[in-house]
Amino acid sequence: MDHITRITMAILMACIGLNGANAQSVVSSYTSTAPKDCRQIGKPSDLDGGTTRVCPGKDGLVVLIAEDDLREIVSVGRNRKQAAEQPAADVWFAPFNSSESTVEWRSAGDKPFAIIQRWHIADNADPDKQGRPKTKAMLVVTRLPPCPVCHVAYVDAIANPNANELARKAADDLARGFTCGKDEVKIVGTRGRAVELATMR
Repeated sequence: MDHITRITMAILMACIGLNGANAQSVVSSYTSTAPKDCRQIGKPSDLDGGTTRVCPGKDGLVVLIAEDDLREIVSVGRNRKQAAEQPAADVWFAPFNSSESTVEWRSAGDKPFAIIQRWHIADNADPDKQGRPKTKAMLVVTRLPPCPVCHVAYVDAIANPNANELARKAADDLARGFTCGKDEVKIVGTRGRAVELATMR
């Protein structure tokens, strides 16, 4: 068995181990991705003010926030490089968007397996009095290492009064068994305008 095969097997076994952790009690904890709590990488882009920052997470993980052209990506890894190589780092919502600075971590025992974060998606069809698009809120559930990091579920925060509970249940039920690149992101609860905007292509 060559080195790469051994690494692949180790990752698969770790994923299996996480799937077997379903019986453990699941708890939430929180971290911040506010700029003051993170390390900025380089200088803001002269072209559009785009920024990249790395924020401390749980269990040695970091959260990567990259903003470009008023759109963000959020990914997680052991370091910036690993986070940037995850599938989540390649997911861009078409409308302008931003993520809130509070990250909810779902953990079995002391091992986090998913994060939940609130996003705001711009709705060009619904301008305010100044002509700027209003935003619609959505919760994004993302699975965590050692398996690939990717979006697992979307919950429309306006259409579902119990959006937080739905997102936690989606994280607990779906994240550990989700296969990035094969399984489709699940729309949980009532499908509202935010989810419609986020899934536009």
